[in-house]
Amino acid sequence: MDIYTITFILSTFWVGPFWFAMLLNPEKDKTEKLLKGPMFFLGPIVIWLIMMAMNPQGLIDFVNSGSHPEGFLAGLGSGMSSKAGVTAMWAHMVAGDICVTRWIWKDSLTRKMNKIPYLISMFFAVMLMPLGVLIYLIFRGNKKSHS
Repeated sequence: MDIYTITFILSTFWVGPFWFAMLLNPEKDKTEKLLKGPMFFLGPIVIWLIMMAMNPQGLIDFVNSGSHPEGFLAGLGSGMSSKAGVTAMWAHMVAGDICVTRWIWKDSLTRKMNKIPYLISMFFAVMLMPLGVLIYLIFRGNKKSHS
């Protein structure tokens, strides 16, 4: 296994404990404490920074993607077509997914959301984040709890 495979796996596994806590124990004090600070997204962000430091050309390619002769998407694809590019992109996506998942968790507690739509939303929030958000927004309701 090379460093890219290892960091790809690490960024994925980093968010696991946070996601499982929100999914399985959403109302526990331990879950609240676990998600209080930045630790839930810090691992993938650090991995992204490491990938950028190991391969600064990828960041340069991203910045220059707008001037690629075949257009922006071709330039962007070129920058992500390496192990470092894919690993950095994955770490970025995982960090975003867990941040959105945390928002769903917090908002659903405030709204005292029904458990079944909550569980479905939480499952998909990390697995397929746009689908998780859509499910959540459909079922969350308009009223906030006043407790």
